[in-house]
Amino acid sequence: MSDANDSAAMDAATANESIEKLNKAYEELRGQMSQVIVGQEHVIEQLLIALFSRGHCLLEGVPGLAKTLMISTLARCLSMSFSRIQFTPDLMPADITGTDVLQENRDTGEREFRFITGPLFHHMVLADEINRTPPKTQAALLEAMQERQVTVGQTRHQLSDPFFVLATQNPIEQEGTYPLPEAQQDRFMFKVFVDYPSFDEERQIAKQTTGLQADEVQAVLSAEEIIGLQNIVRQVHVTDHVVDYSLALVRQTRIGQPGTPEFISDWLSWGAGPRAVQYLLLGGKARALLNGRTHVSTDDVAALASPVLRHRIVTNFSAESEGITSDRVIQKLVDETPSKEGELTSDPRLQKIFAA
Repeated sequence: MSDANDSAAMDAATANESIEKLNKAYEELRGQMSQVIVGQEHVIEQLLIALFSRGHCLLEGVPGLAKTLMISTLARCLSMSFSRIQFTPDLMPADITGTDVLQENRDTGEREFRFITGPLFHHMVLADEINRTPPKTQAALLEAMQERQVTVGQTRHQLSDPFFVLATQNPIEQEGTYPLPEAQQDRFMFKVFVDYPSFDEERQIAKQTTGLQADEVQAVLSAEEIIGLQNIVRQVHVTDHVVDYSLALVRQTRIGQPGTPEFISDWLSWGAGPRAVQYLLLGGKARALLNGRTHVSTDDVAALASPVLRHRIVTNFSAESEGITSDRVIQKLVDETPSKEGELTSDPRLQKIFAA
């Protein structure tokens, strides 16, 4: 993701056209979703940033906050195939990936195996209450999310392009659930918290959902158009300073490494891996375009630090006993990491990170 790898740097005309195209798509999607979803602006923004960045999203919130409705509404706004998987304790891997079925050929009379695709073979997949199913089935998503393929028997089957997994989970009801392993969580670009609506928003929800009004949502983007927008995002310029800032944030979360702050050692038992840096930069590129810029700033990276890092760091017992959340650790990390180029490279503690 360095400048050397940013092979398709935009000229002025292409840059303006790209900004206009992505902003138009963004506003159209937000406009359509606002007909059904009240508020939750930051959630919708992060969902769309992940979509344009070719990433997956994990939404966490208590029941009744329209997590499933938000995802299904987004699917209706896109001319792409959509499937919903209701994760349950008895769901098996073959239920989501598909399976080989023995069938008889009517012409020859011979029996042969035929692959029957599962619900993963769609552009957008809603994994509802993903923490309700055992690790065996959760693990079946790993290959699909990372490699965009599934292996059944000895045969690999390619998934649709684009392929986008949106998962939901309930943070308060833990009986009969299976917490997602760290390896599974790391496949998600963002972990997004869906919070309670404000008073005015909840008042509007109450009025809007108890009447006869039917909200008509129209599809505004096709699969081919989304692929085009995803390619535009990857052409956005990133300076070495922004790359170094992203690396500094992530590498400071690793226990026992040179330059790690003392509060990290006190509060964390595990830090983020390299995928966090990739998603900070990709998300920063999409956010920059949505804000009318063709270059990523450290503000873009800082704004996305929480959704990118909160599920990639593990707080220890000491932090939990003090009521320290992962978001508080991340905010302190952002506050104590200089964003200006001269200050970042001259900080004695951070110099140890760059030299490691």
